[in-house]
Amino acid sequence: MKKRPIVMVSSSVYGQEELLDRIYVLLTALGYEVWMSHRGSVPTNSNETTLTSCLKAVENCNSFLGVITTHYGTTFAGEISITHQEFRKAIELKKPRWFLVNDRVIFARQLLNKLGYKTTEERRRLGLQKLSPYLSDLRIIDMYEEATERQIADGQTQVKWVQKFYDTDDAGIFTQTQFYRFLDAEKSIREQYPDLTRRGGRK
Repeated sequence: MKKRPIVMVSSSVYGQEELLDRIYVLLTALGYEVWMSHRGSVPTNSNETTLTSCLKAVENCNSFLGVITTHYGTTFAGEISITHQEFRKAIELKKPRWFLVNDRVIFARQLLNKLGYKTTEERRRLGLQKLSPYLSDLRIIDMYEEATERQIADGQTQVKWVQKFYDTDDAGIFTQTQFYRFLDAEKSIREQYPDLTRRGGRK
């Protein structure tokens, strides 16, 4: 049996169940094996912590989809959330990756920038009511900035693409389009360079 390519979807679930269900259906229909904590499909081990299992999933997947909403995700003992750590691992490993961001997150960042809170350190001085309906944690903005991999080169700001979405339909269109293209590109590489893909372990 031909092995299906694996896509890992970031683990934050609260308040985005409908969105995650749509993404799961779309990616499965395209032929992917989808690892998603919401659907219970992330490989787990009874001897591992939740964080360890999630980070291993990021290491072992073929591609990664990060979803940034107004909820930060599960944290333990004040550490950054599991989802945030998954983002960092995918970026560190240079996985083929795509990010979706809720338009409220972008608006919040723009507003805070205009008010003089442009950095993580400056935002830490702000108080935020727990489980705010706007942002549950200001570190959501950190996640967005890290996903863009914002940097200064030759005096100009350069950023990686992060797709803004307003609703489930927006997110679904982006997901279906990008992952179809990625699947098609992989197929072309396998057909044109069969020796290379065999040596890489992909069948």
